[in-house]
Amino acid sequence: MPFQPDVHLNLNVRGLGVSATLAINERSNALRQQGRQVYKLGLGQSPFPVPPSVVDALRQFAGEKDYLPVKGLPALQEAIASHLDREHDVAFRGEDIMIGPGSKELMFILQLVYYGDLVIPTPSWVSYAPQASIIGRRVHWLPTHRHNHWKLSADSLDALCQSDPGRPRLVILNYPANPHGYTFTDDELQEIAEVARRHRLILLSDEIYGRTRYDGQHRSIARYYPEGTIISDGLSKWCGAGGWRLGAFAFPPNLSWLRDAMATVASETYTSVAAPIQHAAVSAFQGGADIDDYLFQSRRILKGLAAYQVAAYQRAGLDLAMPDGAFYLFPDFSPLAERLHQRGIHDSAALCEALLEDTGVATLPGDAFGRPAGELTLRQAFVDFDGQAALDGAAKVTAEASLGDDFLRQYCGNCTTAMDRIVDWLA
Repeated sequence: MPFQPDVHLNLNVRGLGVSATLAINERSNALRQQGRQVYKLGLGQSPFPVPPSVVDALRQFAGEKDYLPVKGLPALQEAIASHLDREHDVAFRGEDIMIGPGSKELMFILQLVYYGDLVIPTPSWVSYAPQASIIGRRVHWLPTHRHNHWKLSADSLDALCQSDPGRPRLVILNYPANPHGYTFTDDELQEIAEVARRHRLILLSDEIYGRTRYDGQHRSIARYYPEGTIISDGLSKWCGAGGWRLGAFAFPPNLSWLRDAMATVASETYTSVAAPIQHAAVSAFQGGADIDDYLFQSRRILKGLAAYQVAAYQRAGLDLAMPDGAFYLFPDFSPLAERLHQRGIHDSAALCEALLEDTGVATLPGDAFGRPAGELTLRQAFVDFDGQAALDGAAKVTAEASLGDDFLRQYCGNCTTAMDRIVDWLA
């Protein structure tokens, strides 16, 4: 009789499934293999290729085979510190930077070494809370509202901290945000910084989408709370290199003890990020005219697509404001609740399932991002198009002009067709 061990899962892992974003991508691919027409607006993967200069750098350093320092290649650490100073006017030294196999892994290790509660707004990216649950940390969801663009407020954060003063807390801010694309104003960042300083909070400022802000004017909260802010960045969103798995944390000097603790864990787990990837990433963070043009054109395309979809939803009766960056929308279908209830749709999971079955559009339910199950929200990632073709097409349109509907239908047809199908389905 074959050996069948008893199943003894860690209690913190029981009940957790594969990440919702990865699960919808696998399901979408499986449906396509079955011959179904599926519009993949589930997984938030950048549609744009890695810039050619960065690919060339990877070719150049493909032969690099040595283990690199746990905290990262010194040249890459310096390049990222210079990038943060140049782009966001925040001062870091090379030694303040830690490189990891994706910012996701670094976030997990940070929660592992820092004994404190996790504080996140609802909605938030799908992996923040599960990581805390796996480690055994308490999670506090701070409420947000559609009318405030789903953004965490300084008042709600202050109220939580006053309920148990002195408790160690790690607060994650993500902006422009996954799942909704909105960002904070300077005034809002300063108000949050004042609360964080008063309660001695550690802020993890997840700025992975910062360079996708449509107006190119992203600003870090580290300007206003430098002593307590860790900046998270990487190559996956603004550089199109999600599969390269390279993320970076920038620590203020007074949080070097956290950086060193994370390095200890890293040394016993992943050791270091692949050497060729780190060498190639230097060119990405050093930037240049080609990177600037790449970012300019990609932001134009994403802004045009966002405007196309927002206008379509508004015509359909939804109260949806234009996002500030990234490639996400988070529409709330509650204005059409009665119509949806008549079709047997009473929660976000049923809404997404019906859309997939009836229109072929794959999205993710709002409850995957921490929203109440009965709320009729979903996230759509408008990324199902050939990014290289779109970049080439945008380069032919004068820089001062917006990219109109004809351009979007030609180069981003899956996204515009998916949106048209959703609107027709709603009607």
